[in-house]
Amino acid sequence: MITTATAPGKLIVLGEHAVVYGKPAVALAIDKRFACTIQESDATYLNGNIADFDSNPHIRKILEMHGLRNIAITTESAIPPSSGLGSSAALSVALTAAVRKHLKKEIDENDISMEAFEAEYTAQGRASPIDTSCSTHGKGVALNCPKDVGKHLWTISKCSESWDVSDIPVPRMTFVVGYTGIRAATGPLVEKVKKFREHSRFASDIIDEIGNITLEGMKAMNKNDIEELGRIMTQDHKLLSILGVSCKELNKYVDASLAYSYGAKLTGSGGGGSMIALTERPDLVCEAIRLRGGQPFVVRTGVDGVSVDP
Repeated sequence: MITTATAPGKLIVLGEHAVVYGKPAVALAIDKRFACTIQESDATYLNGNIADFDSNPHIRKILEMHGLRNIAITTESAIPPSSGLGSSAALSVALTAAVRKHLKKEIDENDISMEAFEAEYTAQGRASPIDTSCSTHGKGVALNCPKDVGKHLWTISKCSESWDVSDIPVPRMTFVVGYTGIRAATGPLVEKVKKFREHSRFASDIIDEIGNITLEGMKAMNKNDIEELGRIMTQDHKLLSILGVSCKELNKYVDASLAYSYGAKLTGSGGGGSMIALTERPDLVCEAIRLRGGQPFVVRTGVDGVSVDP
């Protein structure tokens, strides 16, 4: 039996870094997907080779959770790796869904999101469930969202931490992603903000302000006010830059995009990875980013979450 599942990538539109301190954050599923196909085999393979679990601990964790051995896994992704667009989370979600279908277990969003998060947490040592929840549910999800803004989906707990995950209304929007080609580890950037916050009241105020404007952005999406959302995105980028998590390439692409977009900002942990621009003129934004050395591509929101072939 051959089973295939796909899951979307995601972009963080508002709230990165501040979410570590209990502030809200918003992720949107995008129309770039990760596909995972599995079938029984005489050993465990990944894309035709014996699986290297040291390099893929999240895959090992998913198979262990379900007691599954001797399986051939084939992956195909339209999501650039290390771009801040959730390729690892999409893999974990797609593989979890494919395994559950293969074993004739219920295809339940709550279970898939929790198991995929467990795999990501194991692989990274520390993780938030926003990526895996967004990849599972699709459309848009928020962490730490007020009850009057979003609809509660599930709560995920790990060690002493707990996160409430909510569905939020998301209009169909077009973004241009500008990929720097720079791989920057999330951990050191999170630690950098932590130290800044511990030694500066100013940094703490910046984090509070990111939380405030993230709530404003949620309300703008709820009203389908794209122009307001863009303005808030640009403001968020300025605040993140003050925290020291941007870089010259990201700033350059953001500045170049603003002439042709409603707003632009880095997405994810920063330091490299990608920026995003909310626009109705994607061709012009792509050209502006390309001329400055970036790798642009167009994504759209309002897409479905995990899907399993019948």
